[in-house]
Amino acid sequence: MEIDVQSLLFEFFGGLGIFLLGIKYMGEGLQKTAGDRLKDILDKFTSNPFMGVLAGIVVTVLLQTSTGTTVLAVGLVNAGFMTLRQSIGVIMGANVGTTVTAFIIGIKIEEYALPIVAVGALMLFFFKNQKLQNYGQTIFGFGALFFGLNLMGSGLYPLRYLEAFHELTIEMSGNPFLGVVIGTVFTFVVQSSSGTIGILQNLLGQGLMDLDAAMPVLFGNNIGTTITAVIASIGASIAARRAALTHVIFNLIGATVILLLIHPYTVLIASIRDGLGLNAEMTIAFAHGIFNVANLIIFFPFIGLLAYLVTKLIPGEDSVIDFKPTHLDPIFIQQSPAVALDQAREEIIRMGEYAYKGLEETALFLNNHQTKHADNAFQIENALNKLDREITDYLVQLSVAQLSDSDSERHSALIDSVRDIERIGDHFENVVELIQFKISNKIIITEDAKEDLNKMIDLTNLTVKEAIESLSEMDRVKALEVVKHETQIDRMEKSFRKKHIIRLNEGKCSGSSGIVFVDILSNLERIGDHALNIAEEVLGEKIPETVH
Repeated sequence: MEIDVQSLLFEFFGGLGIFLLGIKYMGEGLQKTAGDRLKDILDKFTSNPFMGVLAGIVVTVLLQTSTGTTVLAVGLVNAGFMTLRQSIGVIMGANVGTTVTAFIIGIKIEEYALPIVAVGALMLFFFKNQKLQNYGQTIFGFGALFFGLNLMGSGLYPLRYLEAFHELTIEMSGNPFLGVVIGTVFTFVVQSSSGTIGILQNLLGQGLMDLDAAMPVLFGNNIGTTITAVIASIGASIAARRAALTHVIFNLIGATVILLLIHPYTVLIASIRDGLGLNAEMTIAFAHGIFNVANLIIFFPFIGLLAYLVTKLIPGEDSVIDFKPTHLDPIFIQQSPAVALDQAREEIIRMGEYAYKGLEETALFLNNHQTKHADNAFQIENALNKLDREITDYLVQLSVAQLSDSDSERHSALIDSVRDIERIGDHFENVVELIQFKISNKIIITEDAKEDLNKMIDLTNLTVKEAIESLSEMDRVKALEVVKHETQIDRMEKSFRKKHIIRLNEGKCSGSSGIVFVDILSNLERIGDHALNIAEEVLGEKIPETVH
């Protein structure tokens, strides 16, 4: 029989595209339906490795991609929101969660794919309610997944008449290593382990491949899915690179062990298939599921050892910020509100020291353009946001307690100070983003403008440092220094703006560089305002505009 290569390629790759789009749409719909709180799930429910595993499973089912969950975990480690040990549990759970897609495929409802797509599309286009639209997106993705599978199947069908393909599958049956390489490479290229498994289920379902040939490809799939996480960790923090390496070790050792036991494992899966009367698609789903669950059970007791191993393989001190509060003990709220206020103040001072560190990283990024300083600044800003929520919640709970008049005033002052420090983080984040914009768009800032920026950022950093120190020591002298320096910052901003207009008129700088320059000045001036607010809380009075 003559094979129409064009139709084969068009149907296979078109089907694969629709299949991957279906998985993406279904995952996004589920994610929106769940309230788009995936980071919160990982953040709040990873207190121990077991909870991390459960969180990894849940998030992967919602995202419909283990790679996505692993990349998310690496990002959270990089941001300091998750420890290495917590991320290992999440990564293990992600490997189990991804097997759900294979079981969905095993249901075999391809003949209903188009009506399901139609229902989803109707809900997307004819319902205004956001919740119904989210359900519609999930249903549309679900139908597209099966429609894509059906198209892939049609494209692959002619391969049964191709002698070279038969020879390849026979070779894979006798040489498992070849199957592993094919599975690894294809998963990396497609960037979806579910995509590889869907193809594998199709090939087995059409009798184009036997179980002996399919098993090594399945295990290669588990190795290929780690590569994306490795790419995501390039240039990230040491902790993030360790998390990605853990994923590689976990999947690589698991696949290696099972390859050594490939024959008995294939016999086990064949007996389960025959005993339960499974179709080919569901057989692959069971093979995938049992492997990942077994891998999890075997490795779970060694999470500590894995963390130790990757720490030795990737040595060095990591700059991860500890975003968790260290002073906010809820027991003081009822028993001793005055002590609770002191604890909250200590946490706010710690938060303020982080804000100053963030400004230092921003200044370094302005001058040397090294990405690590931008990453550190973003990491600190994330920590400030988290501490802001935790401290504010603590102070809100404390407001219910019986406070003296002086403690009530301190309470209000602390709430205001938390807000000011959090806003400092927002502004230095804006400055970092402006510098990134300057770099990516190859915008040149003149030496005079750069010198002005450095003067202002140095003075701003000093002012923030003095504001935090004045709050820490309740030092009026330092608070008055903040007032004086904030006045200088305001004058600097006006003076540097005028100098910029002169440079612009003389053609020394471009309009785009001017926009970046002025926006950075504006953000630094606002940081000075927030430092002044903190100093005013120490002084116990508002400083009139005419004074500063």
